[in-house]
Amino acid sequence: MKEKEQWGSHIGFLLASIGAAVGLGNLWGFPYKMGVSGGFAFLMIYILLAILVGFVTMTAELVIGRKTKKGALLAYRDLKKKYAFVGWLPLLASLFFLSFYVSLGGYCIKYAVANFGDIIHAPFGVGGADPTAYFEAFTQNPLAVSIFAIIFMAITVLVVMGGVEDGIEKFSTITIPILFALLCIVIIRSLTLDGAMEGVKFMFQPDFSVFKGTGWISILSVAGAQMFFSLSLGFGVILTYGSYLPDDVDIGQSALIIPAADTVVAILAGLAVMPAVFSMGMAPSSGPGLLFMTLQGVFDKMGVFGPFFGFVLYLLVLIAALSSSIPILEVPVAAYLDHKAEKGETGSRNRAAILFGVLVGIVAVVISIDGLGTSQLPHPFGLSLLDLFDFLSEGSLMPLASFFTCIIVGWILGEDWLEKEMTKNGNPFRFRRFTMICLKYVAPVSMLLIILGQVNTFFSLGLF
Repeated sequence: MKEKEQWGSHIGFLLASIGAAVGLGNLWGFPYKMGVSGGFAFLMIYILLAILVGFVTMTAELVIGRKTKKGALLAYRDLKKKYAFVGWLPLLASLFFLSFYVSLGGYCIKYAVANFGDIIHAPFGVGGADPTAYFEAFTQNPLAVSIFAIIFMAITVLVVMGGVEDGIEKFSTITIPILFALLCIVIIRSLTLDGAMEGVKFMFQPDFSVFKGTGWISILSVAGAQMFFSLSLGFGVILTYGSYLPDDVDIGQSALIIPAADTVVAILAGLAVMPAVFSMGMAPSSGPGLLFMTLQGVFDKMGVFGPFFGFVLYLLVLIAALSSSIPILEVPVAAYLDHKAEKGETGSRNRAAILFGVLVGIVAVVISIDGLGTSQLPHPFGLSLLDLFDFLSEGSLMPLASFFTCIIVGWILGEDWLEKEMTKNGNPFRFRRFTMICLKYVAPVSMLLIILGQVNTFFSLGLF
């Protein structure tokens, strides 16, 4: 039986994990969700959730992964047979999520190519078209959206086929430093625009008016869903990455570094986007279109340098999107390889990556055909297919999987079990009491509130 794959280095694991966290959740989701949720109020709740929920949930997932040496599907069953059902939640969440995520990834390729087209004055550029009309024309062109989604999926599959060390780790060690460099370029330009400081004030000037009445639950729900999306919790990604860890790695240290780095990038993404939005007199609450309509309008107003900064930003977003899609595809691939290994067989990573890539790609094409809900396809519960798959993954399965993870580790396996795993090779168990209190009480309650808020938002129940 083939030996379990491992990371080539600790820094490679950290960069891959940070890459998994630093995706569209940061560069697309964080700025617009902050925009519609009151700026600083959203930021404050997000940081609190990252500390009280994100850190401890990531700790639990990494420990389960390393302890069992299995991916998400079989890891919970190895803890105890009756927990096997929990493993299906992150597996399904990863497949549902990836099915619409690759469509958004295709948008990133399209806009990077279009802005490059403007740089070289090619006919495939934006060409000064109205940003809203350009975006709508693209989203309502199912063939174009499908082609770009398939290209994005193909890149993801190719990297996963390379394996843990030669594929995922190598990709991350090259692209994550490039991502940070590109982000810094965009931030510098954004902050030097006239009126940019209004965007900075929006992010950091306290305003708690959105908390009135039950408004805080809505902010908690949006920030919580964003945290799961951003930190890749509940997907099985962190757990699967943990299964490739050797026993001498300090899990507590890793569980601190990854959310901290992710939160820093999320704030930097806000600094790249919000100053530019305010500088051009545009609305920070323009929703999901902030990245593909509002910002394209910003670049169009920058004159001759606009296409260059547009190309840099969308290339940055594309790298970030791939750094998340790759580990999400690794979740079902790892489940397949674990299943084969249990039977004493050597599974083909290439075959698994292609199989799941094709499966996800087919669903992604259907979602692409639906656009943003403008097609004649059936829309269950009145939701576009993109929103439906978003709710099934980010809005329900991910927080539910994390809820059960915290219950299992915090209440059933307990502190002694967690300490034994955390302190392997003499590593310290930092923040022991804090971790246990959050695992047992704070995180589960927060997750239930997040799920309630997501149901209320997606189905417009008007509960608060």
